[in-house]
Amino acid sequence: MEKWFGSAGICVNGEGKILMVLQGRPEEKRVWSIPSGGLEPGETFEECCVREVWEETGYEVEIARPLFIKEGVTFGIDVEVHYYELKLIGGSAIIQDPDELIHEIAWKSADEISDLDLSFPEDRSFLLDFLKGQTYRMVTQL
Repeated sequence: MEKWFGSAGICVNGEGKILMVLQGRPEEKRVWSIPSGGLEPGETFEECCVREVWEETGYEVEIARPLFIKEGVTFGIDVEVHYYELKLIGGSAIIQDPDELIHEIAWKSADEISDLDLSFPEDRSFLLDFLKGQTYRMVTQL
C-alpha cells in the first residue's frame, strides 16, 4: 500500500476560535476540517502546512511549533499527517484552492466544533482540548 503524506495546521485567533474550512467534492457531503493537504515533491512538512493554509484560506501563517504526527489508514489509504500550531501573520479570508474543494472559510468556537460534521471526526477531541489550552506532543494512531 502506498503511503500518503501531508500536513495540517491549527490556527487560533484572538477570540479563541480555530480557523476551519468547509470542504468536499461536488458529489460528496460537505464537511469541516482544519486547513490541510498533501506534501508536494521537494517540500518539507512545514512548507506544506504553510502553503495549504494560504491556498485554502488566504491567510499567511508561520509555524509556531510541531504538535504531533497522526498515522494510520483513512478511507483505505495509509496516511501520515504532521500537525502544527500556527501563528497568523497576515492575509485575509479568500479561497484560492487549486483543487476547488474548499467552499467556506470560518473561525469556529469550541461550542461550534462540538456540533460540526468533521472530515476527520477523530480530531474533534484534540481540537476541543487544544482550545482549552492542553498541550499535545505525541504520535497518535488512527
